[in-house]
Amino acid sequence: MKFTPPALALTALVLAAVVAGCASPDRSRNLADPAAPPLALAQQVCSACHGIDGNPVSPQFPRLAGQQASYLASQLTNFRSHGRSDPDGYIYMWGLSRQLTDAQIAGLADYFSKQVPQRPRVGAVDAAVLAEGKRIYEEGVPEQAVIACASCHGPRGEGIAAFPRLAFQHADYLVKQLDVFQNTQQRPGTPMEFVAHPLTGDNKHAVALYMQQFPE
Repeated sequence: MKFTPPALALTALVLAAVVAGCASPDRSRNLADPAAPPLALAQQVCSACHGIDGNPVSPQFPRLAGQQASYLASQLTNFRSHGRSDPDGYIYMWGLSRQLTDAQIAGLADYFSKQVPQRPRVGAVDAAVLAEGKRIYEEGVPEQAVIACASCHGPRGEGIAAFPRLAFQHADYLVKQLDVFQNTQQRPGTPMEFVAHPLTGDNKHAVALYMQQFPE
């Protein structure tokens, strides 16, 4: 009789349990399974980076809670088609979105859009920087031909249909995306590449911090 080391036997049992636990579509982590409900994918796959309620702690990943459903659906579709090629996008999202169905994308967008957005827990920010960020958000930078962020993203940063919610988004993530819009063609088909182009580093930093701590 063949001897199986205890460690290997335990590993086999754990793997068997995982497979059994994912056998039902309601508990599936299989992104290639068209029967897997969006709720299961959101809570068992997306949550690893974005948090189960769309409010991740890490500034590396965007906050999805309360995001515009139409915007989320368009971004997932762009990831699936490889239309969006910013580094974090293709590293994390190309493979994950590759076999999502239209129905799953719509369901994921609906799930995260209905979650309650939470303001990130961050340290104190200089009041003058926040004031400058508020000015840019509400008025733009006329001397640099930059329009007000509020004109597309709403007076409370809540987003409007195809324009994303920005309130409570991590400042680091916002600056990184502004850099992508400003310096690359990795997120095509958006007016942001023109809007962001004249922004200075200080502009981006100030408005990102303001959007992260958007006042009540």
